Amino acid sequence: MTTMTIAKAINEGLRATLAANPKSLLMGEDIGPLGGVYRVTEGLIGEFGPDRVVDTPLAESGIIGTAIGLALRGYSPVCEIQFDGFVFPGFNQITTQLAKMHARSHGNLTVPVVIRIPYGGGIGSVEHHSESPEALFAHTAGLRIITPSNPHDAYWMIQQAVECQDPVIVFEPKRRYWLKGEVDTAAPGPSGDPFKAHILREGTDATIVAYGPLVPVALAAANAAREDGHSVEVIDLRSISPLDFDTVTASVEKTGRLIVAHEAPTFGGIGGEIAARISERAFHSLEAPVIRVGGFHMPYPVAKVEEDYLPDIDRILEALDRALSY
Repeated sequence: MTTMTIAKAINEGLRATLAANPKSLLMGEDIGPLGGVYRVTEGLIGEFGPDRVVDTPLAESGIIGTAIGLALRGYSPVCEIQFDGFVFPGFNQITTQLAKMHARSHGNLTVPVVIRIPYGGGIGSVEHHSESPEALFAHTAGLRIITPSNPHDAYWMIQQAVECQDPVIVFEPKRRYWLKGEVDTAAPGPSGDPFKAHILREGTDATIVAYGPLVPVALAAANAAREDGHSVEVIDLRSISPLDFDTVTASVEKTGRLIVAHEAPTFGGIGGEIAARISERAFHSLEAPVIRVGGFHMPYPVAKVEEDYLPDIDRILEALDRALSY
């Protein structure tokens, strides 16, 4: 076991990928000598050179379009989008070309492009630097979407994303880049399937489902609830598309209550899809309505008040209290 931050874990995962796969390469703005704005790619250009760690122009559409062409010629490109709010110039390439190329070719073409996107808030930044656009991409068939919440998953999931023959978007929780944890670099263990949810804490009274940056908050809420005598199960989704409904359904059939928490606005968010599907699959097990906890339906606020916008322990506990009151 090695202790490292999420940022370092992704860096080591990319290093392992570049070393193992000569057809893999990194592309993005300022990812070379600078090492990226979060230093996630720091040192890689010195080891693998500018042909494999490519500093691109500030043109997200060009980055994605070039990556699609490279993938069609047998390469495994990993694109970095500098900030979540900068992905939209490349949205057309991702949703109309990258996501559909395999189906359009009747399965004859594969486009194994990986797109890394730092996402979420909590860093006190300016407009367009703190977004949660995962639901926009999850609605588009043909894309796989994963999000690690800890260093071990970050190390292995970035490598598994590159190995996947489908296009994969990796949403990296930027405010957790400096979160430390143990990483087993020898074997992924239970993280072997990046599209399967993990039960982080067993419980009997209610289930909290979260992903990415809100997983530590969900765990902290479960700890607080335990002090009040409530046993709460916590599930880290890990994958947003596909969603592991089997794991969530089995948990709800045991606990009878479900709270879904994410940073993105509640309206139109991933939580709504989970709530609807679990209501269909486990209706007779539910003792209370599925409750969603998320951001507000508004543009991301200025840094001084973002803590009022982000879902916190109190908002999750309030939802838990409502669920337990039925």
